[in-house]
Amino acid sequence: MIIVPEKEIAGLLTRADAFEAVEKVFASMSKGSAYNFPVIREAIGYEDALYGFKGGFDKSGMALGLKAGGYWPHNLEKHGEINHQSTVFLFDPDTGKVKAMVGGNLLTALRTAAASSVSIKHLARKDAKVMGMVGAGHQATFQLRAALEQRNFEKVIGWNYHPEMLPNIEKVASEAGVPFEAVPLEGLVEADVVISITSTFAPTIMADHIAPGTHIACMGTDTKGKQEVEASLLARATVFTDEVAQSISIGEAQHAIASGLIAQSDVHELGAVINGTHPGRTRADEITLFDGTGVGLQDLAVAASIVDLAVEKGVATIVDF
Repeated sequence: MIIVPEKEIAGLLTRADAFEAVEKVFASMSKGSAYNFPVIREAIGYEDALYGFKGGFDKSGMALGLKAGGYWPHNLEKHGEINHQSTVFLFDPDTGKVKAMVGGNLLTALRTAAASSVSIKHLARKDAKVMGMVGAGHQATFQLRAALEQRNFEKVIGWNYHPEMLPNIEKVASEAGVPFEAVPLEGLVEADVVISITSTFAPTIMADHIAPGTHIACMGTDTKGKQEVEASLLARATVFTDEVAQSISIGEAQHAIASGLIAQSDVHELGAVINGTHPGRTRADEITLFDGTGVGLQDLAVAASIVDLAVEKGVATIVDF
């Protein structure tokens, strides 16, 4: 078994690598050559933690395995560790034998950011100039760095439940040479692209906060009851997701469907746009919404892309198992 420790991931995985792996796996999912296993996600009744498993098999990329981990909301304050903790396990599709164990924390951050940036590439207007951020935590910095590579943005605007955290994303914008402005939620109407990265169970972004022609990526933690945007916004938008089954059960579409505002058939795979079987955006004034629910295949694809490189660079440990 090959062990790739968390501390080595930063030297192995680039944003470009993560983007390529995620884009390919979305395409494979839409073609039917890759599929996710049912997600297990539970509150463990200790430390307010959520723990679970996401897995799947990509026949195109020959990636089989799972990610185990979850969200410990008090980690940073109590232990100085990030709140999201995870590990990816890969297995040999030919034999079922365990192949690799890969640190999943940075990997998860990069693949989640890659998913939203893939949606921006394929769905946002080409002339998008103003980037909007709702959320300013650890993951938001990864989201913004990846997003700014997809269009020639001239300004970043942001809002957060805790305004004192906004310098996190202001720093990222500054490093990219893009001015930043803190705005009220109503100020999001100025944005051409909005990424929401929050863990909320009541909508933060309302329908009248979003202007025609905007692309929105909802990237916050997905679970039963979560909600980042007002359900009526999905009725105004053309809705895309990584996996329809997750979007309608634990993602943003769950509330709009429960309210009868949209049907399951109104939720489309982003992979279909990548493959050319769905046109994606068809009008400049069309609102597009990507519900990134976070599928196990993303983790497997990204992890698989660096295992051989880790061995080649001599930073992996190989053990008999």
